Amino acid sequence: MSNEKTSPARARAAGNVRELMRWAAEARSRPLPQAVRRRAATILSDDFGAIVAGSLEPQVARAREGFVRTASGTAEATVFAKGAPRLDRYSAACANGMAITWCELDEGFRNASCHAGAYTIPALLAEAEARGLTVDEVLRALAIAYEVTTRFALAFPFPAFNVHPHAAFATIGAAAAVSLVRGHDAKTMQDAVTGAASMTFAGPFDTAVEGSLVRNGWTAAGAWIGLRAAEWAEAGIAGGIDTPYDVFAGIFRTRAIPEALVEGLGTAWSVANGYHKIYACCNYAHAAVEATLNLRGRLKQRKAEDIEEILVEAGPGGLALTTVEPETVLAAKFSIPHAVAATTHLGTAGAAAFTFDTLRDESIAGLRRRVRLAPYADVGPAPRDRPARVVWKFRDGEEMSAVVENPRGGADQPFDEPTLLSKLADNAGGVFPAAPKLLAGIIKGEPALLAQPWHDVVANLVVKNT
Repeated sequence: MSNEKTSPARARAAGNVRELMRWAAEARSRPLPQAVRRRAATILSDDFGAIVAGSLEPQVARAREGFVRTASGTAEATVFAKGAPRLDRYSAACANGMAITWCELDEGFRNASCHAGAYTIPALLAEAEARGLTVDEVLRALAIAYEVTTRFALAFPFPAFNVHPHAAFATIGAAAAVSLVRGHDAKTMQDAVTGAASMTFAGPFDTAVEGSLVRNGWTAAGAWIGLRAAEWAEAGIAGGIDTPYDVFAGIFRTRAIPEALVEGLGTAWSVANGYHKIYACCNYAHAAVEATLNLRGRLKQRKAEDIEEILVEAGPGGLALTTVEPETVLAAKFSIPHAVAATTHLGTAGAAAFTFDTLRDESIAGLRRRVRLAPYADVGPAPRDRPARVVWKFRDGEEMSAVVENPRGGADQPFDEPTLLSKLADNAGGVFPAAPKLLAGIIKGEPALLAQPWHDVVANLVVKNT
């Protein structure tokens, strides 16, 4: 650590953290560019659907019962689940944070390993509902907090899949969001974010691959820590300006790219480089899923049972997803053998392909055991950095193959709004029938909706919940 203390990169990082905080505090008072506002609204809507979908899972429901049972203080923020319980903001943020990544349907950031929406939205929405912010102010805080979070992910990239980004960056995202909602000046926001950086945690990436469900708790814990970090900053309890560098470059041994904290601030918005998912699994498996669906469409008289081997050539991220016998649904979502086998058998990679029933399905299990992973020969730069080639080898010697170098959903190949609104209806419409239309109006930028207090919109979102 002594060498790190004298590193020129450490000094540059400190100066750039200050500049990033100044920019964020000032940007809060300026209207968002229309395209940025629309992207923020789309992320909000997509992640709202992910929360509702996750809320239906049995472990999430049991955890929510605990939050309801132990909540204290004013009922000031809504949990987006059946019954829409209103709890204190800390409990509500934790409950929604537990649900948001559960189904692997939340939005993500394409240029770094980071799900900034999941790290900011649970705490942001709870604080905004409690404080009476308008929808327009919520979207502004979301876009700016997303920017701050992704800037840290870009500035301190992990050289290998060791620490999971949900553990590394969730506290920072939540603290930035809450600080913006509370109207902190640049110094107080800096204190909140650096304090939150000191409370990030070393959640191993393989926790997800192995299927340990605590991985889905990291965004809940991050929301709680972010709320507290913002509150403590107001009391003078803060991190140091060098804390982010010391945590990431010094302890986690990430790379350090201090310039990424500030380059293009206000002109290059990270929300414009997010991606959306219609497949309920890790994004590093999406190219293999798309290639498999392509092969399914060409199957004709062949049957999946005739496949002797499935070869999947994948990039480095995909090669980390190796589990053949997943014990939990989370492990299945981080398993290319399961994702490809279930898609081959069922013809879908939606939520139905990643249930406990699919883990026990012998036909799918048999296909999983016939999947072989190998490196993709020519991995390109982003967005061609997550490719896959899938080869079906049949027992009679015939082969079929398909290549997807860049799966859909990113800024270069975005899903259109009707597709994402259909996904929202599937995820949230059964619990909150009013939500899809109302959130579509926010995406469109209907002035009356943007001017409404967020807590009034929430009341209308959940008014007919079942």
